[in-house]
Amino acid sequence: MSSTNDLISILTPVKNAGPYLHDCLLSIQQQTEGNWELIAVNDGSTDDSRAILDEFALKDPRIRVLENNGTGIIPALRMAYANSSGQFITRMDADDIMAANKLEILKHKLMVNGMGHVAVGLVKYFSADGVKEGYRHYQGWLNHLTASGTNYSDIYRECVIPSPCWMTFREDLDNCGAFNSDQYPEDYDLTFRFFANNIKVIPCTDIIHHWRDHGERTSRNHPNYADNRFLELKLHWFLKLSHRPERPLVVWGCAKKGKIIARSLLDEGVDFRWICNNPNKIGKHIYHTLIEDLGVMDELQNPQVIVAVANKDQQAEIREQYNETLFWFC
Repeated sequence: MSSTNDLISILTPVKNAGPYLHDCLLSIQQQTEGNWELIAVNDGSTDDSRAILDEFALKDPRIRVLENNGTGIIPALRMAYANSSGQFITRMDADDIMAANKLEILKHKLMVNGMGHVAVGLVKYFSADGVKEGYRHYQGWLNHLTASGTNYSDIYRECVIPSPCWMTFREDLDNCGAFNSDQYPEDYDLTFRFFANNIKVIPCTDIIHHWRDHGERTSRNHPNYADNRFLELKLHWFLKLSHRPERPLVVWGCAKKGKIIARSLLDEGVDFRWICNNPNKIGKHIYHTLIEDLGVMDELQNPQVIVAVANKDQQAEIREQYNETLFWFC
């Protein structure tokens, strides 16, 4: 029996993953790195997920199956983590597939770089129905960041560490609060906590995780992963980590996302100027706040700018014209 000093603990919440679970578990068993334990938490599945887990656990002592009451991913992760014993901690989604060398690559990177790091890898989406454009775009953007280890440079745009493709030391995870937070989206919140605690991202140029897209994915259907939850989380961490009250704050854009951001800032009592380039909205008030034109940018010294403009052409123009600190929220 190998020492827990170099054991990898894989934490896997399972919720009605029956059609995909067999392939997921096989991909774990076929890893080139064999010193792992899988803590699978069945979170109130109503399909055959528990039976599949039990079948694998009966034949492989490295797999342990626990039962949760169906209260969600965060409680399931807490249960899995509380029952794990490895020095290296990673997550796995029950509908995905690991490349055969995934655990070996992530563990090696951590052993070379030491404490204070999180190892990540390139991801590739796949789907029986074809991968949609939005996921292909996210995959390319995320992999570009991961290849250079510059993930945090764009942290307010989208989650920059893929939830099922990271590994870190247990002590570092504990220092970041592990899974104690109740905040969803839980993977994005943990990413911000890695950032806040100066956990450095180790670059990787290998595709080591195959990310399945299908219509029943929790991230597609559960309200915990709706746009407003992402925006609320981004703004929470922006105010905590990046906001400088001595500098003017500008919200650029007054469509749906801009309105959510503005409403939240007003609720927090944070002063800001609100701008857009839509002539139909300039000069009007939303939430009793004046919508101003882009001339505001020429009046302000060293502003911080939250950009809530989704149009790609307009985003390119903003990048070209302004050198102020831009925080891309979309």
